Amino acid sequence: MHATRVLLGRSVWKGPNIVPLPLPRQLPPPPGTPPIKTQKRSATILPNFVGLRFSVHTGKTYQDVLITDEMVGRKLGEFAPTRKKFSYKHSKNR
Repeated sequence: MHATRVLLGRSVWKGPNIVPLPLPRQLPPPPGTPPIKTQKRSATILPNFVGLRFSVHTGKTYQDVLITDEMVGRKLGEFAPTRKKFSYKHSKNR
């Protein structure tokens, strides 16, 4: 498990933030299955989520996230950034 600021903000005695999500009965889901839409960015990724595709809400749109083994123990919101990178727009007619 990776120690992140998000994980360290919750007391150990409370346990992980596990949110009930509508998981498919058949694992892995058949190809062509739509991703699971969620707005629960603070949900902890559990080992039984590996191989599933989630659509995590970024505040404006939903971003698809495919869960892998390295993501277990972290939060869904860590993989769907809510802010765009800032860059200066340069005009070509200078």
